[in-house]
Amino acid sequence: MIKVIASDMDGTLLGNDHKPAPETLEAVKEACAAGIRFMICTGRNFPGAMNELEGADLTCDYIVSSGAEVRDPLRRVVRTIPISPKLCREIYDTVRRYPISVTFCTDGDDYRIGTEEEVEESIIRQIQMFHLNLCRDELKDTEIYRRFKRTTRILPSLEQLEATGVPVYKIFLFSTDIEMLDRIRTNLETNRGIAVASSFETNLEITDVKAQKGPVLKEYIESLGYSMDQVMVLGDSLNDLSMISMDFGATVAMENAVPEVRRAAKYITKSNEELGVAYAIRELLRKQGK
Repeated sequence: MIKVIASDMDGTLLGNDHKPAPETLEAVKEACAAGIRFMICTGRNFPGAMNELEGADLTCDYIVSSGAEVRDPLRRVVRTIPISPKLCREIYDTVRRYPISVTFCTDGDDYRIGTEEEVEESIIRQIQMFHLNLCRDELKDTEIYRRFKRTTRILPSLEQLEATGVPVYKIFLFSTDIEMLDRIRTNLETNRGIAVASSFETNLEITDVKAQKGPVLKEYIESLGYSMDQVMVLGDSLNDLSMISMDFGATVAMENAVPEVRRAAKYITKSNEELGVAYAIRELLRKQGK
């Protein structure tokens, strides 16, 4: 009997417009009304998740920043797994040898090292790559650009970031140079203290090795009195593989999932654009007679 549903956001719960469809939200609420606990498991930090869930009126738990932070349904922080300053420096020393933008993600604002011009360029490229394919002038007139500008802090060096004492949950890299990203991944994976995943082929997401969705979800649900066989998980990208590959009761890949996730999953649902989460939830409710 499934008693918990844990869903990724981008490419899963959200459509390609990065918003949850009304039918998807309706299905989630049907599951909650049937006594099933709903959880968000996302690479986004908590403010970033809430930006897209604004007005959704969901009551759920939150595993955010790829597992680096856990919040209960009252949105209270119950666990954090930041990257230690020592590990952060080891990662940065490896990455800065490459021509790539580095974003240090926290529980609030993001930090980028460089000049104002360099950071401005990295923000524009990130939005164009992951969100909106617009020219620069058009892009600067969008809410997402204004949001990036509001939530980005520019620092001249890693030493300045260390001096703030702000906990770093995740380090985010992006580039269209896939071969370079593969080389960076290979170099980083020699460090056993970190986990390297990705939401898209054009990015890398680096966390403490203990901050991965699957193990964090397992520990959290067990702390609440649930067992792994009572959990259904849904995801699409490589940063979902840690939970899709674990022996939860139902592991569900989206039709649009990357091949590694599809192979690891016990079930395949429809794509995020075809309301695959809603379809999977309603199939579950039907089979459980609810």
